[in-house]
Amino acid sequence: MRVISGLWRWRRNPLRRTTDLAEAWVALVALVLMAVTAPVTGWLVGAAAQHSLQRSVREQQRTRHLVTATVVRDLGKVPVKTEPDTSTARDSHRRVLADWTAPDGSHRHGPTLAALKSPHRGDHFRLWTDPQGRVTTRPLDSPTATTHAVLAGTGAALLATGLVEAARRLTVWRMVRRRYARWDQAWDRAGPDWGKAGTGS
Repeated sequence: MRVISGLWRWRRNPLRRTTDLAEAWVALVALVLMAVTAPVTGWLVGAAAQHSLQRSVREQQRTRHLVTATVVRDLGKVPVKTEPDTSTARDSHRRVLADWTAPDGSHRHGPTLAALKSPHRGDHFRLWTDPQGRVTTRPLDSPTATTHAVLAGTGAALLATGLVEAARRLTVWRMVRRRYARWDQAWDRAGPDWGKAGTGS
C-alpha cells in the first residue's frame, strides 16, 4: 500500500524528480513480482519435490523389508551419529553380531546396530534389510516426505522473494548513484561562482 500511495503522491507533485517516480515504479513491480512469483515458485518446487519424494517412498517401501535378527554376541555400545531423524538411528544404541534370514531366503550373519539396551545371546530384534538381506535404513514414510516437500517449497518461495528484493535494492542503489553523480556535476558547474555577489543575475 505504501508503494501505491507513493506513486499517487509523486503523480503530479511539482517537487517530483524523474528518479522518484522511477523508484516508486521499481518498488511496485518488485511487490507484484513477489506476490506472483514467490507463491508460483514455491508451489512448483514443492510439487516437484513431493512427486519425487513420494516415488522414493513407494520404491523404498517396496524394496525394504523388516526381518527378525538374533543376537550372537554383544560388540559394545557405539555413539549414533548418522541419520538422527530416523527412529532406527535414535533407538539403536548397541552394536551386535547377529544372524538373520534375508527376504530371498538366504542366511545372513554380520555386525549391526540393535535397539537393545543390554543384548544377550539369543535375543531377538527387528532389522530393516534390502531384498538380498543387506542391512539398510528404515524406509521413508509418506508424511515425512510431504513435510520435506513443503519445506522445499517454502524455501524456494523465500528464495524467490529474496532475489526480487535484492534486484530491487540493486536497481535503486544504481539509480541513487546516478542521481548523486548528476548532483556532483551540477555542483562542479556552479562551484566557481558560488558565493559571489551578482552571480546568476
